[in-house]
Amino acid sequence: MRVHFIAIGGAVMHNLAISLAEQGHQVSGSDDQVVEPSKSRLKNAGLLPKTTGWFPEKITEDIDAVILGMHAEKDNPELLRAQELNIKIYSFPEFIYEQSMDKTRVVIAGTYGKTTIMSMVMHVLKRLGRDFDYLVGAQLEGFDSLVKLTAHSKIILLEGDEYYASPIDDRSKFHLFNPNIALISGVEWNESRANMAQSAYFNQFERFIKTIVPKGTLIYNKDNQNLVKIVEETSGCNINRHGYKLPEYSINKGVTYLHLGEERIPLQVFGKLNLSNISGSYIICEWLGIKRVDFYEAIKDFKSSVRYLEFVASENDSVVYQDFLYSPYKLRTSIHAVKEQFPEQGLVTIIELNPYDVNNRSFLDTYRESMNESDYAVVVVNKDIIKEKNILISNLASEIQRVFNHRNFMFLTDIPSVEIYLDSFKSLGFNLLFMVSPKYNSMDIVSLADKFLKNY
Repeated sequence: MRVHFIAIGGAVMHNLAISLAEQGHQVSGSDDQVVEPSKSRLKNAGLLPKTTGWFPEKITEDIDAVILGMHAEKDNPELLRAQELNIKIYSFPEFIYEQSMDKTRVVIAGTYGKTTIMSMVMHVLKRLGRDFDYLVGAQLEGFDSLVKLTAHSKIILLEGDEYYASPIDDRSKFHLFNPNIALISGVEWNESRANMAQSAYFNQFERFIKTIVPKGTLIYNKDNQNLVKIVEETSGCNINRHGYKLPEYSINKGVTYLHLGEERIPLQVFGKLNLSNISGSYIICEWLGIKRVDFYEAIKDFKSSVRYLEFVASENDSVVYQDFLYSPYKLRTSIHAVKEQFPEQGLVTIIELNPYDVNNRSFLDTYRESMNESDYAVVVVNKDIIKEKNILISNLASEIQRVFNHRNFMFLTDIPSVEIYLDSFKSLGFNLLFMVSPKYNSMDIVSLADKFLKNY
């Protein structure tokens, strides 16, 4: 098969291109910009375009399929040429589905936790020697690619999200997979992330449930009330429903133990989100034929493969973690997890907010009192990344102070101020948590952690 990628430099797109080339397909592609690590990986695979840009002459009648990335526009000249020649045009989820119609498709969705659950299931299957294909949204430890797509694997794990499939296909990506087994970890609406009304956002998950094949299985988090309501509204679907809840656990000397009857399973991760994700992962593995004892033996040595309470450094009984700041809800749960894990230690939490976001008062108000469980709260809005002269962060200082309403609050507007703050903070008896956006971060966390730990 001859396949051409429009916007081959995308994270998933270039991984899929390499995977297809490794199977012997003829692969070509174009992009107007290719950055690392895509650039090096495409070059090593012999797939890096010689010249950046769009070249409609590359689109010829002997191409079997064009795969269109989100980076391209509707008026892309290569896309227009492919449409003119009536070449089949796929979004990448549509193409993945067509290539996996004979496999057991396991789709993991949800506002939060889907990548973590994917990594847990992948860890268990790999440790137990099970063969599987996959499509995941982040680079995971122990796996070289975001995509593995073969002709022989009988199982494919797919991370599904609710965003558009392609510039010319406004269906949600996870509506195209038609899962045999689907898991939803939870549904939380956030205006700044969803870019759609709450009812429309929830409807995406209701429609997703309706795409599960007849007599397929829905696994869902019963602790999430939004999700429970959505599941109830799809009661007419001819599918199996299997709910899961936060398991029983205990914490002893900084180690979280999962309760399995009388047995206590020591874990290398902690926090209620991780524990809930383990419950969901177990149900998936159970439906895939993994024995209970084998799952829990394998999960003992699982470490977070994505930045969820990721260990940074420690010294003199103080620990530094970093995490992604997806929303106020995520901020609260991460602070709670560290406080619960180390109840005898104080906690300093530092978050970085985008200066363009904090000028939106409705966005800022969603963070109201969201850091109250942390002993010290620091909000960083880096004025040095602002290009427009009319945006003055200093004018927002009192508003930010009012919104967070924290007894030990510090608002900082540049990185040198963060360095001075941590240099002067006596870390003995305290842990430190950094929460940063997955899209931007102007802090050198390792260097800042060192300043904190050295000053005890």
